[in-house]
Amino acid sequence: MPESSEEEDDMLDKAWGLEPESRLSCQARVTDDDLVIEIPRYTINHAREH
Repeated sequence: MPESSEEEDDMLDKAWGLEPESRLSCQARVTDDDLVIEIPRYTINHAREH
């Protein structure tokens, strides 16, 4: 994956349990390569319904 942008880093600053290799899932390109995704036990849902 390319380096994270400042905007992504700002969003990650609000994440609980952040690790050095943490990234937003929307930045990942899905390919045929093996992929392991770890979802933290506690998350914040930033989606809002109108």
